[in-house]
Amino acid sequence: MKIGYLGPMGTFTHAAVEAVFPHMESVPYHTIPQCMDAVRDGDVPFAVVPLENALEGSVNLTIDYLIHECNLPIVGEIIAPIEQHLLVHPAQLEHWVQVERIYSHSHAIAQCHKFLHRHLKHASYEYVTSTSAAAKYVSERPEEKIAAIGNRLAAKQYGLTIAKENIHDYDYNHTRFIVLHRERCILPVEEKEDGFKTTLMVMLPKDQAGALHQVLSAFAWRKLNLTKIESRPAKTGLGNYFFIIDIDQKMDDVLIPGAIAELEALGCTVQVLGSYPYYMVKKTSLV
Repeated sequence: MKIGYLGPMGTFTHAAVEAVFPHMESVPYHTIPQCMDAVRDGDVPFAVVPLENALEGSVNLTIDYLIHECNLPIVGEIIAPIEQHLLVHPAQLEHWVQVERIYSHSHAIAQCHKFLHRHLKHASYEYVTSTSAAAKYVSERPEEKIAAIGNRLAAKQYGLTIAKENIHDYDYNHTRFIVLHRERCILPVEEKEDGFKTTLMVMLPKDQAGALHQVLSAFAWRKLNLTKIESRPAKTGLGNYFFIIDIDQKMDDVLIPGAIAELEALGCTVQVLGSYPYYMVKKTSLV
């Protein structure tokens, strides 16, 4: 069975897929929309795309394309730690402190600012499309004094050596990835889930004072724990927004349906984006 992911090979998305779906054939795609389109068009049954990072925030492209262009149900979530390492060609290992240029995604370089400022202040930064693209670039130039910032999978994939481990500034950095399918289903995962979530899209009625307060009250008095609420432009005009709401439990027969009915009675538009298990990836699981 195939599963698509945001490539190229060696990205953090690829590492998350390998950790949770080790027996599936992973297929890389260049962009998030291409991943989603592949599921919609039947090229692959599942796809994994990033949704949110603890430091950088939400991946707006994922949310907007899911809502406006490619309405696929969320059938699972992977939460994986983000560990950044300094990668060099084996020929440059003994001289890593002399590297002149460092290649990586802009976010990865920003997440390693303290280490770079302390140990490689003289080096310049070159931004590329992904950490794995940086690793591939460095692997093809063994004679140059260059390095990449990336994960263990990228080092393994492109034959690089980790000169310095865990050079990121914050140890609690994690990324949420969502698993998409053409219809609601049970994921073919052997390990036990760490919990369940239900995600809703809510559009408030126009020009109604206190509407958001009423929406939150519908969950509060039912003691439904919300782990996230975020607004995004509805793309229908200034001031028009929809809300993405995560509920810390699976869909039941009473509480969540009752909350949805109450919201609809208030004039809200409500769409269930998915009710799904989530899996916490341990650091030792990321090759």
